[in-house]
Amino acid sequence: MKHNEIDFATYFKNYPDEGGFFGKYGGVYVSEELKQAMEEITEAYFTICKSRKFISELRRIRREFQGRPTPISHLERLSGALGNVQFYVKREDLNHTGAHKLNHCMGEALLAKYMGKKKVIAETGAGQHGVALATAAAYFGLECDIYMGTVDIAKQAPNVARMKILGANVVEVTHGLATLKEAVDAAFEAYAKDYKDSIYCIGSVLGPHPFPMMVRDFQSVVGIEAREQFVGMTGELPDAVVACVGGGSNAAGMFAGFLNDPVDIYGVEPLGKGKALGDHAASLQYGEEGIMHGFNSIMLKDENGEPAPVYSIASGLDYPSSGPEHAFLHEIGRVTYDVASDEEAVDAFFKLSRLEGIIPAVESSHAVAYAMKLAKQMGKGSILINLSGRGDKDVDYIIEKYGIR
Repeated sequence: MKHNEIDFATYFKNYPDEGGFFGKYGGVYVSEELKQAMEEITEAYFTICKSRKFISELRRIRREFQGRPTPISHLERLSGALGNVQFYVKREDLNHTGAHKLNHCMGEALLAKYMGKKKVIAETGAGQHGVALATAAAYFGLECDIYMGTVDIAKQAPNVARMKILGANVVEVTHGLATLKEAVDAAFEAYAKDYKDSIYCIGSVLGPHPFPMMVRDFQSVVGIEAREQFVGMTGELPDAVVACVGGGSNAAGMFAGFLNDPVDIYGVEPLGKGKALGDHAASLQYGEEGIMHGFNSIMLKDENGEPAPVYSIASGLDYPSSGPEHAFLHEIGRVTYDVASDEEAVDAFFKLSRLEGIIPAVESSHAVAYAMKLAKQMGKGSILINLSGRGDKDVDYIIEKYGIR
């Protein structure tokens, strides 16, 4: 199937299907006991997502607590420095807690409250999802356990402190590479033991159905806002839309606003230190079909067919698979997925900071870096980048490893 065979005007009604599949990707690959828990969540979500009361409450929270809508900024100095292409950024760094993650965390916590759950459980890599869920738990009066790998705890100390201040219990995960995949493993294990009183609030468009759909739906506010704002600012659509992709929540939300438009869409994966297995986390570029964490997608595998070790300077991108919807959009050719390296991301980190007064998250810097390369190919036109988070959390690590440029 190719993208021109799909009616994107009705796309969100048809994808995922009832089994949670985007084409052959997605699904529910969990134990029978957890399958029942997923069905309970699915039923509850489909009930409240059509409820005027739920929608009204979520809109109120976004407006009064999160500070939505976040603005679009025209990057005049960066645009001028690079040529004729005009850069714009959707400022999710200005969303409360400093990233897009709160968009789905408030929705998931509101769902947990509706279902009568007492605790929310999650994993985090860069810490932004952990901070967002800890914030949502504090807002709704829920207990909160956040699983985080030892490596990421060291890299993201400011976010660890924020989670603890907000009242979350940060559980250190020490096995394996002690990064995002291991944190997801540990969070799933904890949820399996306590699913009757808790809900697993996954941090991306990953996991068993309904999470890839649910997180995309909550995040689609980013793309819907951005499309309206961009047309309001310029009178036309952007020529290209760019977002970074690890699991892919910020990208799924951004892309949702433009799938039915004549706009080129680009997802940017982390090339890390190079193409060798273990030096990057670019699953869509170098992976193959496989099942992990309850869903079928494209994943990086080792010689035994198990999830391969991955690496990225960005803790929020170092995951050995990608959301099933991204695998589907990649397969049908609607979205072009490419890569940016550590070095390119760091260069973009400093360029955006120096030329525009915006310190981006290292995750978002991958999107900025790719947009800078894309502009050279385009020569003219406009690029809208999803600036998924702010870089406060990364400053100490970047200075320690790269110095001030």
